[in-house]
Amino acid sequence: MRSLCCAEQRFLHSTKLSPIKPKSPALQPPIKWKIQAKAKGFSGGSNKNLVQVKKGMSKEPESRNGKDDDEKLPQVVLDRMIVRILVYVGVPLVTGIVMLQGFDIVKGQNVDVPKWLPFLTTFITFGTSALGIAIGTLSASWDADREGSFFGFEEAQRNWIEMWKEEDEFN
Repeated sequence: MRSLCCAEQRFLHSTKLSPIKPKSPALQPPIKWKIQAKAKGFSGGSNKNLVQVKKGMSKEPESRNGKDDDEKLPQVVLDRMIVRILVYVGVPLVTGIVMLQGFDIVKGQNVDVPKWLPFLTTFITFGTSALGIAIGTLSASWDADREGSFFGFEEAQRNWIEMWKEEDEFN
């Protein structure tokens, strides 16, 4: 957006010569750009399912029967997911930071550490941390009545199938 607002440029030189001084180039007036805020997305059509925005209302799609089609997650399931995400993101992240500090201490004591070793450990720990959001979400039990296992391997298998089943229903 900033680049659009600052798009006004002045061209100092042009091929058209000024009539006052025949050997000096003429100054052109600045170009005025207007920002068009009427984009309709890639399809070009209007969104008939959107509720008109008034004070206090949000732009959420309306379903065909007037109710929201998406099921709301129970607070117990949401809390379970948040705890698992924090664990699956936090443990590898802290491990990677501690290992980097350990490599710094070892290098400070004049021990030769190959350069690929900190790179590899950082790549593995921070990469695992980045995957922790998906792993934490899938490994949590999506059933409010069932706690699930400690690591959540069975829940991840079940939730993976459930997630793709819902995707196939929409297509």
